[in-house]
Amino acid sequence: MGQKKSTYQKAPEEFEKPWRDIDFGQKAVLLKRLKEFTLSHPDIDHIGILVAGPVGAGKSSFINSVTNVFEGRITNSAQVNSSATGHSFTERYNTCRIRCGGANLPFVLRDVMGLEPENFKGASIEDIVNAALGHIKEKYKFDPKDPLSFEKEHFNTNPTLSEKALCLVYIIDASTIDFTNDKLIEKLRAIRLKLREKGIPQVIVMTKVDEACPLVKKDLKKVYSSTKIEDKMQMCSYKVGMPMNSIFPVKNYHEEIETNDTIDVLILKALDQILHNADDRLRKGDI
Repeated sequence: MGQKKSTYQKAPEEFEKPWRDIDFGQKAVLLKRLKEFTLSHPDIDHIGILVAGPVGAGKSSFINSVTNVFEGRITNSAQVNSSATGHSFTERYNTCRIRCGGANLPFVLRDVMGLEPENFKGASIEDIVNAALGHIKEKYKFDPKDPLSFEKEHFNTNPTLSEKALCLVYIIDASTIDFTNDKLIEKLRAIRLKLREKGIPQVIVMTKVDEACPLVKKDLKKVYSSTKIEDKMQMCSYKVGMPMNSIFPVKNYHEEIETNDTIDVLILKALDQILHNADDRLRKGDI
């Protein structure tokens, strides 16, 4: 008798057509729209965007990548740790202004200490929430064992609209989402729930898509054709509790010495949605 053939079929790595439409030729359009972005509130001169996430996910690299897009060159606005120490390189609360053509754009990105799964390590839930609500002053040094409280020097009692976060961006590593510690996910969900009660829009930027999928590593434009990236986003949606249309896959600048249009479009598309979510929050008022 002949050997029976296996009926197992390997799952395809690429969909026949992209599962999310994106025009990779729209960089100039997106740049123009963001450069000319007009705030809908008269009492604010810029939108504050808080960037948070686990240690090593690419939080500070995302901030640098946004700066790179508008500067048209590789920059280092936020300090990035190139060694895998397992602990956050960001120790102080920092605001990064985004400039283009010598002028400040009407939004800033704020960097915080990275989250860690263990208690009393990395940024505390309380500090992330306080940062989002505008209660933390610039250059505050995070202390995982002693979160900021109202009686301390760096507590901002009466934050202005510009000092508050009008959108919270979680940075999640696509290449490790499968193995993310449950305690870390619990922290993310706790922050999400606390800030949802305050009406603050929240978005996930999923980094390192090239490291998560060989197809995308070979061709970044395949990001929305990749079955693996869609699986990663579905898993992220389930774990953190965010809808798929609030998750944006990107590749941060890391090894490059020149900017790249495909990288730029993915970053600009995510930023465009972040800013419109934040501005919608302004329109609703009661902040």
